Amino acid sequence: MYFESLLEEENLTKSRSEVQKDLEELQFQMFRMQENIKEISKRHQIIGIDQTKEEKWVIVSALDDGRRCQIMLNDCVSAYRGKWEFSLHAKYIDDNVIHIGDIRGPANQGYGSICINYLKDIAIEQNMPTITGDIAQRDWDHLDRLVYFYTKHDFDVEIDHETKSGEIIWSN
Repeated sequence: MYFESLLEEENLTKSRSEVQKDLEELQFQMFRMQENIKEISKRHQIIGIDQTKEEKWVIVSALDDGRRCQIMLNDCVSAYRGKWEFSLHAKYIDDNVIHIGDIRGPANQGYGSICINYLKDIAIEQNMPTITGDIAQRDWDHLDRLVYFYTKHDFDVEIDHETKSGEIIWSN
């Protein structure tokens, strides 16, 4: 029944075997998600499940001690082995500001967008009106990508080309 509805939704643009393959991949991801959630929840707070731009499922977890906040992503394709695929590290500056210290992981997977959206949700839930961050000289080789990313997520981006540095600010 589900298989037939997938065929209709795809408007027959995919062959029956392609839809079957997609369904099997989805079933595998759901199985892996179930197993990974059990393991991740032993160490971290699960704060969500989301989908990347390639429609891969990820588990979003956090470590938050009131001074620092780390948002981590684990995919549902591979088994969780105690390490994340992507993370965003931030610290609480005061009652009004969260400062992004580092973003680690592969680029162009949609992981950064997922993490930044969860960080904005945390800021809103805690009535923190501002998220800040720095663009350092080490980021200069991918500056255009960073400016595009932060602008897409409603951050104001200020760049000083002379010192090869910059600042980002999001205000709720």
